[in-house]
Amino acid sequence: MARAVRIAALACATAAACAGSTHEQITIGPPPPKDTHAVLAGGLCQDNHCSCRSDGGGDGGVGVPEARDRKRFELKLTSAYDLWVTINRTTVLYKSPERAEACFYVDLPPGAQQVELRASNPDGVSAGLDIRELGTRTRSWYDTFSFSCGVPGVCSFEDLAASKARYVGAKHQVFDLCGTVKVKAITWDHGKAPDQVHPSELVVRLTLNIYRFAAWKQHGDPSCGMRGEGRAPADEPAPPPDETP
Repeated sequence: MARAVRIAALACATAAACAGSTHEQITIGPPPPKDTHAVLAGGLCQDNHCSCRSDGGGDGGVGVPEARDRKRFELKLTSAYDLWVTINRTTVLYKSPERAEACFYVDLPPGAQQVELRASNPDGVSAGLDIRELGTRTRSWYDTFSFSCGVPGVCSFEDLAASKARYVGAKHQVFDLCGTVKVKAITWDHGKAPDQVHPSELVVRLTLNIYRFAAWKQHGDPSCGMRGEGRAPADEPAPPPDETP
């Protein structure tokens, strides 16, 4: 009997099955440096910092891109701790613990843009990211993507599962049917969780597939996404027929 117990204990330790957690934990590398490295856009940004726009309607003082082949986006980071967003592995946006939220405005071209949200805190992470597209013609803001875990508080595995469920079944992964961005390949990894409940590292990855055509309806227009309502204005290239927002 004692030999059987020892064998069972050895098997349990080898498989790491006695940890009491069904969540796979991986080793995640260190976060980026605590600094913003980006070409920020609009009248609200200066010296690698931006003020958050006003909610009084219109573009909120952000302004629109001068180049026709660019679209302006707002990325709002919310947390009591450090947060980073990396775009295409070159643009780095950093929010320090000194600010509960920070806004950044960047211009992006059409096509696939890789976005990564990074949180790191030994006592548990807290992470919120909202991405919005500014309609160049409409001056309306479209809710491109939103992620939140542990805001306020600390992110748990239960919170992560609830966040993941939000993205299941979204129509064509276009979260704002009046916008012009399709979100693809949403994944995340978490690192070690000393208490088996709250991970101390979190990485969320997604791809923004930005279409060339400009949005032509206001955010919240009930006709967005309806069959027969997906035609762009005559002077705009039409979206692919199977990917109409």
